[in-house]
Amino acid sequence: MGKLVWNELGRYVSLTASAYAVWASFWGMFFRKFFWDFVGGILRDPGGIQPSPRARVFIAIIVKVPFIQIMSMIVGLLILALEWPLPPLKGTQLHRSIPLRVVLLSFQSSLVLLFYQGTNASLYSLIAATLYITALNRGENIGPPKEQRGTCAQA
Repeated sequence: MGKLVWNELGRYVSLTASAYAVWASFWGMFFRKFFWDFVGGILRDPGGIQPSPRARVFIAIIVKVPFIQIMSMIVGLLILALEWPLPPLKGTQLHRSIPLRVVLLSFQSSLVLLFYQGTNASLYSLIAATLYITALNRGENIGPPKEQRGTCAQA
């Protein structure tokens, strides 16, 4: 049996979480809803639960201006550029840094948790960050990229 490579598993989950975060951010721009608006809300007979006045800041940056959605889309695209490396990033220290990925995934998780469409992406980002932390604890590192082993003509 083989040995589980935790950073590879974290990479796959991180790719999924970041792609989902970008997709959720896209839909979050059209259907804007602050996910935690029911906490401390006021129940009105016609109209249901109204958000608490303390949530004005979140309503402003999520519902009125989609700032959180734009930021989470940028962070998701940045993580996608690291996980499925862009050619200029391939093999650099930035690309091989596991702690950077943990920080970015934690930031992405806290951003997408704020709007309604991003709750699943937040959970997947936390799982990916946990897998990367496990890889760090086991002493794994991301090595330099491998060169192409052969060409199509040899096959």
